[in-house]
Amino acid sequence: MSRVIADITISLDGFVTGPGAGPDNGLGTGGEPLHRWAFSNDPADQRILREGTARSGAVVMGRRLFDIVDGPHGWDERTGYGAAEAGTPPFVVVTSSPPPSVRLTTLDWTFVTTGLAAAVEVARERAEAASAERDEELDVVVMGGGATIASALAAGLVDVLSVHLAPLLLGAGTPLFPGGQSHTLVQRSVTPSSTATHLVYDVVT
Repeated sequence: MSRVIADITISLDGFVTGPGAGPDNGLGTGGEPLHRWAFSNDPADQRILREGTARSGAVVMGRRLFDIVDGPHGWDERTGYGAAEAGTPPFVVVTSSPPPSVRLTTLDWTFVTTGLAAAVEVARERAEAASAERDEELDVVVMGGGATIASALAAGLVDVLSVHLAPLLLGAGTPLFPGGQSHTLVQRSVTPSSTATHLVYDVVT
C-alpha cells in the first residue's frame, strides 16, 4: 500500500506562509525565502527535491492552494510541482465545489467534494495504479496548504511527515501546527543543506 507523506516547508517559528497570504501573494509577506531551497544549487537540496518529485504517485492539495497554483501568478512551464523539476503526477484537490475552469489544462486534476479522507483514498488508488505500471513503490504526497496537512495529521491519514525547515523567522502567518494536536514521531533522517534542514519523521500516533 502506498504511504501517505505530508511534505511542506516551514519557517523556524512554524509558519508555512508569511502574513497576508492569498491568490496573488501565495507565500504571504516575507514568505518568499521559505522555498529558496527548492531552487538552490546545493547538491543536498537538489537530491531531496529530485527524489521527492520522482516518488510522487499522486498529490493531494486543498482548494486554497489550488487557487494559488492554478492562478495567473502560479505554476508555469518553468516551475510547478517539484519547482524546477516540474513533476506531473495526478493532482487531487479537496474542495466543496469544483472550479468552473482550470488554467493548467496539461495537468491531471481530480476534484473531490466528499472530504479529505476520500481525497486521500482517490490519490492512493492513483498512486498504486502508477506503482503497478512503473513497477516501483510510489507515494501519496499531501503538499498542503498548512490547514490541509494539519487536518490530515489530525485524522490519522499521514504515515510520514517530511518538513523542510527554512532558516527564517516570520513572526506571523499561516501556522503548520495551530495547537490542540498531539502526535508521536520517530525521526528517520536529518539532511542539512546551505538553505534548509530537511527532516523526515514516521508518524506513530
